Amino acid sequence: MAEADLDVVIRQLARQLHTGLMTRAKERRDRFNGLAAKAKGKETGERFKMLAKATMEQATAAAKRLQMSADNVADSYARSMRLAASTPVAVKEKTVKEKTAKEKPAKKAMAKKAKAKKAK
Repeated sequence: MAEADLDVVIRQLARQLHTGLMTRAKERRDRFNGLAAKAKGKETGERFKMLAKATMEQATAAAKRLQMSADNVADSYARSMRLAASTPVAVKEKTVKEKTAKEKPAKKAMAKKAKAKKAK
């Protein structure tokens, strides 16, 4: 996974989150359905069944939004990486002045060293 593209990693993480979210929603739905079966009154049982149904609807909507957001982020990242890879990097060439300006201090230093050696 060290060399995997980040857009693939984003999609994998979203898939894991989606699976976890739906698993928890199903557990909660089953709990409400169990409470509905144990309920003594008809109204209470219906209320628990409605809660179970609403839980699944809300979880499904949240999972879809999560997946859509992750896909958008992964697509955006992949697109930006393609653009960055295809854009040529402007290499700044040193001008003649810059080259000579850097060479002059070096030449001066060499001249000073040579004079120092001769003086000894």
